[in-house]
Amino acid sequence: MSAPSTTATTTLSGAPTATTHLPQRDLDAPPPVARPGLGRPTAEERFTVVGAWVSALALAWLITQRLLPLGGAAWLLVTWFALGLVVSAVTTSMTGRRVDVVDRVVSGVVTSGALLVGAALVSAVVFVVYRGWEPLLHLNFFTDDMAGVGPRDPFDKGGIGHAIVGSAIQLGIAVAVTLPLGIGTAVFMTEVGGRFAAVVRTIVEAMTALPSIVAGLFVYTVLIVALGFPRSGFAAAMALSVMMLPIIARAADVVLRVVPGGLREASLALGASRWRTVWHVVLPTARPGLATALILGVARGVGETSPVLLTSGVASFLVTDPTDGVMNSLPLFIFKGARSPEPMDIERAFAAATALLVLVLVLFVIARLLARPARASARPRPRRTTRAQRVAPEESS
Repeated sequence: MSAPSTTATTTLSGAPTATTHLPQRDLDAPPPVARPGLGRPTAEERFTVVGAWVSALALAWLITQRLLPLGGAAWLLVTWFALGLVVSAVTTSMTGRRVDVVDRVVSGVVTSGALLVGAALVSAVVFVVYRGWEPLLHLNFFTDDMAGVGPRDPFDKGGIGHAIVGSAIQLGIAVAVTLPLGIGTAVFMTEVGGRFAAVVRTIVEAMTALPSIVAGLFVYTVLIVALGFPRSGFAAAMALSVMMLPIIARAADVVLRVVPGGLREASLALGASRWRTVWHVVLPTARPGLATALILGVARGVGETSPVLLTSGVASFLVTDPTDGVMNSLPLFIFKGARSPEPMDIERAFAAATALLVLVLVLFVIARLLARPARASARPRPRRTTRAQRVAPEESS
C-alpha cells in the first residue's frame, strides 16, 4: 500500500487548491517484511548468535588442531574470532539486510574486545593474588618491618608495615600540597576565565599525560641536586604532588562546570561578592565531585614507582620523619622484591602488590560512590480523599 499523495492545482481565479489522491493497494505485491525492533533480541536472534559462535569454535578446533599444524590456545582463539565473524555475517545475511550484517559483525568485534580487556584484567589480578597469597595469611606482614629479616626467613617474620606508613605519610603531604592548588586552579579556570585561563587549562591537560619518570627527574634536579635537599619522604611527596596536581585540577574543573549558572546568578543578585559566591555556593554544590577528584588523584599517586625511586630511596626499617633520610613505600617495596633473586622476596613483593591492588580498588569504589547522584527520598504520596470524607469532619465540628 502506498502513502496518500497531495498535488496542487490552480483554479481560474488563480488561487491554488490541493487535491488528495487515495492510496492504491497492489494485490500482487509481496507482504511487507517486518523490521527488527530496537528492544531486547528475540529467542531466534539469540539462538542465531550463540549457534554461530559455537559452530565457529568447532570449526576453529578442527582447523587448528586437526588439519593445520597450529597447536596452542593462541591460534585457536584467533581462528575462532575470525570464523565467528564470518559465520555470524553469513547466518545474518540469510534473513536480514546489509545493515543487519554490519550490525552483527560490529557487535561481535566490540563484544570480543570487551571480553579480551576483561580477561586480561582478571588474569593479572588472579596471577598477582595467586603468587602472593601465602604471606597475606600472617598478621605480622601488615604490622612489622623488614629490619633484621633475611631474604630466606619464613613469612612469620617481617612485613610491609614500614612501607604502608611511608606511603601514608608521602600521600598525606602530597594531598596537603595538591588539594588547595588543584581546586584553586579549577576555580580560576572556571570562575575567572580569560585568555590566561585558557593557557592554564592547556598546561593542565598537557601535564595529565606527563610521564612519571619526568616528574621524578624534575623534583630530583630542582630539590635534591640544585637545592641540596636530601633524598627523603618529603622529596618523594613533592614528586607525587606533581603527578597528582593535573588529575585533581582537571577533574575539579569538569565538576565545577556542571554547577548550574542559575545558582551563581541568584547569589550575585542577592548582593554576594564573587568570592562569597564561590565559597558558599559553588564549592558546597560540587563537594561530592571534588571528593571524587581528590580520590582519583590519590589513586594515581599511590602506585607511582619512578618518582619515588629517584627521590626517596629504599629503607628496610620504619621511618616516620619525612625529612630524615630515605623512606620506603609500597611501590618501592614491590620493585625491590620483584628484582630479588630469592623466591621468598618475590612472594613478599606479590603480596604487597595484592595489598596495593586492594587499596586502589577501595579508593575507586569510594570515588564511584561519591560521584553517584543523591537519590531523592521517597516521600509517601498523600492519600486521595473523596468529597464526602472532607465534608464529614466539618459537619462533626
